[in-house]
Amino acid sequence: MDEEGPAEQESWSPVHRERSQTSGSLSEGSGKKRKQQGAPGMGQRGPEPQTSDDKEPCTKRVKPVAKTLSGSGPPSAKVTPLKRLSQSIQRSISFKTEPRPPGYVPPSRAGGCRRRSSKLWSETFDRVSEELSAREVKRQEVIFELMQGEQQLVDDLNLVKKNYYEPMLTLAILPEAELREIFGTLDSLAPLHQDLLGRLMGLRQEDGTVPELGPTLLDWLPRLRAYESYCCHQVWAKARLDRRKREPAVGEFLRLCQESAFSRKLELWSFLDLPRSRLVKYPLLLREVLRQTPPEHPDHGALQRAVALAQDLVGLINRKTGEAECRYYQQRLRYPDGAPRHLGIDRSSLLLCHGELRNSKGQRLHVFLFQEALVLTRPILQGDQVVFQVQGPPLPVGQLEVQDLPDGGARLGGALRERARSCLRVSAGAQAHTLQAADAFDKQQWLSRLRQALAPRPPVELDCSLGPLAALRLDCDPPMDHT
Repeated sequence: MDEEGPAEQESWSPVHRERSQTSGSLSEGSGKKRKQQGAPGMGQRGPEPQTSDDKEPCTKRVKPVAKTLSGSGPPSAKVTPLKRLSQSIQRSISFKTEPRPPGYVPPSRAGGCRRRSSKLWSETFDRVSEELSAREVKRQEVIFELMQGEQQLVDDLNLVKKNYYEPMLTLAILPEAELREIFGTLDSLAPLHQDLLGRLMGLRQEDGTVPELGPTLLDWLPRLRAYESYCCHQVWAKARLDRRKREPAVGEFLRLCQESAFSRKLELWSFLDLPRSRLVKYPLLLREVLRQTPPEHPDHGALQRAVALAQDLVGLINRKTGEAECRYYQQRLRYPDGAPRHLGIDRSSLLLCHGELRNSKGQRLHVFLFQEALVLTRPILQGDQVVFQVQGPPLPVGQLEVQDLPDGGARLGGALRERARSCLRVSAGAQAHTLQAADAFDKQQWLSRLRQALAPRPPVELDCSLGPLAALRLDCDPPMDHT
């Protein structure tokens, strides 16, 4: 993951909100509007029962931690592999209403959609000492938010198992092998987060304060390595789910679940992506706890090491996830008959950017920017999966030239002749392509990623030392039956 340093922008404020769904933009290439994802809400104390009667205060103006720390101004052009995996690999496929799977009884909708409690730490504990400074109150609010986020994630992971995995297995909607393919190692993540929640609850004193959490985090954070296999597998899991939900029984089951109260109107993939969303928030949350911890505080040193460890772990998982995503799309490129594979694409270990653009004839293309080549493709259905037919020779990144075209500065054929907006031109040698993005934001994302790919890179010093044999691993590509 492209880690961003601690941004010192606006002051942090605790968050009043409900959980929201995450969606994406660039890799889907559809130019969807940016949607911001809130940080975990300041929920109820501990595992209190959730209620829909909790009213959110209307007199406070607050900002979530993740939103505050992400920076102000124009959105970042960085689209990391972990973020891209939260976006659809393919266009969502709508399905018509079909007969319900035999034996399936949808959960009751009584009581409407469940809401998350949104109490703050200072509202939850009546015995908050008046001697606490404003900075310490903020520190406790962030710790409380960390704990509530763990509780909510554990609840959601148990929800997925109870309301999706087990019914689909019992009703034989999908074979057990395919369910393991879609859900991956999700079942192993709930005990991991339940463990952290229990540890944090054990640190809480009678007045609700948590004096020190740095040593606890340093001991627990290495367990996040379990996310490596889960996140690396997500690109295959999403593709399998998208293919299977076209089937009437699977599609109808998922529709009924999404319309039920327990789902909060979220689709299954939103729940499967929640662990990834939680993972990328740890550096932000811990950095904010550190920012509210004075240097003389006994927890300061341990928190500094915890922040560095969280950043390293998330960066490692992001890099592995990016490599897995790159392999996935490399395997799904289809070259014209007789055309050799492009060595630059095969040598690339990362996919920097991909999404939908239109060519000068108004045709929709799916464009991939690998480390060493830009390739234009057209998605086609081959059997029951989507593959990408390469259109013309790929453009080597080393020879690539990029031009930002002003609105009206490009003459496009077909139906786009009068709508030549958000265009850019890429060329390499004798090849040149005028491409149109969905909107100005999508165009700027593409330009930013293309320019980053062209920027000179400093030489990398290779570490040729031989590590301990116990640390060596054999990482193989995912089996081909994923396709």
